[in-house]
Amino acid sequence: MALTASTMLALSTPAPDFQLPDVTTGETISLETFADKKALLVMFICRHCPFVKHVQNELAKIGKDYVPKGLGIVAISSNSVQTHPDDAPDQLKEMAQELGFNFPYCYDETQEVAKKYTAACTPDFFVFNGGRQLVYRGQLDESRPSNDKPVTGEDLRAALDAVLDHQPVSMEQKPSIGCNIKWHPGSEPEYFG
Repeated sequence: MALTASTMLALSTPAPDFQLPDVTTGETISLETFADKKALLVMFICRHCPFVKHVQNELAKIGKDYVPKGLGIVAISSNSVQTHPDDAPDQLKEMAQELGFNFPYCYDETQEVAKKYTAACTPDFFVFNGGRQLVYRGQLDESRPSNDKPVTGEDLRAALDAVLDHQPVSMEQKPSIGCNIKWHPGSEPEYFG
């Protein structure tokens, strides 16, 4: 495991489109799926990562709190199952069901979507406004598996509250920290490492 921080993609970047299968329904999910949503949260997560396990209940809670407010949410796992079989689609489906995710959980087999978003770690969060421009990228909160701080979702929730209320999102954004995305051997992006 390499401890990795978000790349901090430039704010105002348009949301890259994607077409990925939802592991729970088999339905193809794309930006168009969320066309009627006030904002969109794209999160790169997986099943095996200790940083994701540390916050996974809060991620499910964010879905329950914000989907009814008009937020679109999609979770994406881009890890190579060649090296990390725990992150295979059937395992992701089980995770989504156990946690009660009320949003699509997609598998990015080619890892092209992760590269479009410059996703680097799990978890990695991207919030887009109604015009699908990036307004937040960074950490969920200050909690890490080893620092004894409570998982609150404070940073991400503040960004979601602002964007849903048509208010500016704070420019003070700290990178997310987690395990690196497990790239297929030999296909690591330029920004990795």
